[in-house]
Amino acid sequence: MALRPFSDFERQNLGVLASLSIDATIIQPTQTGLGKHILDATAFVRSYLRHHNLHDYEKQGTGARENGVELEAFLISSRSETRSRTSLYRPKAKGKGGDPRIWFSGLPDFVQPDDLVGIVAHRGQLACFNITREDLHTARASAAVTPLSEWLERLSGAASNVSDELLDRLRRLAARGPLKSIMPDRADTAIGRTLETALGIEINSRKEPDYKGIELKAFRRASGKSKENRKTLFAKVANWPESKFKSSREILDAFGYHRGEDFKLYCTISAITTNSQGLSFELDDRTGKLNERSNQRNIGVFATWLLEDLRSALAQKHNETFWVSAAAEMVDGHEYFELKGVRHTRRPILSQFEILLAQGEITMDHLIKRNARGRVAEKGPLFKINSTSLPLLFPPSVTYDLQAIERTERLI
Repeated sequence: MALRPFSDFERQNLGVLASLSIDATIIQPTQTGLGKHILDATAFVRSYLRHHNLHDYEKQGTGARENGVELEAFLISSRSETRSRTSLYRPKAKGKGGDPRIWFSGLPDFVQPDDLVGIVAHRGQLACFNITREDLHTARASAAVTPLSEWLERLSGAASNVSDELLDRLRRLAARGPLKSIMPDRADTAIGRTLETALGIEINSRKEPDYKGIELKAFRRASGKSKENRKTLFAKVANWPESKFKSSREILDAFGYHRGEDFKLYCTISAITTNSQGLSFELDDRTGKLNERSNQRNIGVFATWLLEDLRSALAQKHNETFWVSAAAEMVDGHEYFELKGVRHTRRPILSQFEILLAQGEITMDHLIKRNARGRVAEKGPLFKINSTSLPLLFPPSVTYDLQAIERTERLI
């Protein structure tokens, strides 16, 4: 079952967990599930348990009595810490293996139907929080000691990497004043290329991070009440051996359109909407795949990514990232960038990646084009995240003001 959309309160709670480097997955108990004491172990939960070496449903036989596994768990609130028993099993079914199941003893007293429960692995046990009902921000900020605040403190991770060198260089660049764009047009990549050039970073298509293990992502700061653009996470083509279509060229031929001299497919793919080309994402819980689907019956699913590959790309690209914002201004026909601030993130919460995909917070852009000479180029596919969801994926997040220093004309 797909998770329902997060409320603002739930998003705030997830942000607290992310800011503390607490890696959590989420489950949504339904009224039927609570009544029958049976919950589906969704792909999110199965992947999380496997990643933390707690349980692998793929290796489990059927039958709760014969092959069931139990883990110790705690149901934690601001008032109490209740010991629970987690049952992990696959029921017997005719002709196939049973759907993976999970159950927490005492859960009906801990949640109401369709509440969201955050599940955190800790020393072979599971800590559970009702993120629909409990205020994690207040628990974290209050001087009062509660079971909830104690567990948050226990689970929080401390970042240790120091990035003073890069931050100092960015502050010195900001002190020089606006940087003139190295590109003649107002291209999306202009700000990133300009910043890399100013820092002496060679511009190429490498996959590793930009600056001594730190990924640099520069973007134009939204003006006024404008919505800030989505942030690019990484580029990743489909797994062609797993896909019906075997190249970006086939995708372009099937769904492209003419614009001037070019034949192109520039569009955004989401798991919660179907775009004007009839394309959308679907997550396959059973196989751990992200599929791109056409609403044309004769095509259906045509491109596939393995979720493990996408999580690996995210981890490799963004172990540590500086998200640099700048104010853009046109002067005498040239664009200039004034560096404003940095959001410093470390180690993405990988278990959140597919949850945010399912919520439509992470989307993908096709950027495929065939020019007049017949050459096909693919600048993506680019997986992007809504700016407001960055704190849910990247902990901890520390923000620096690059303008809070005295200007100088000298760069050392």
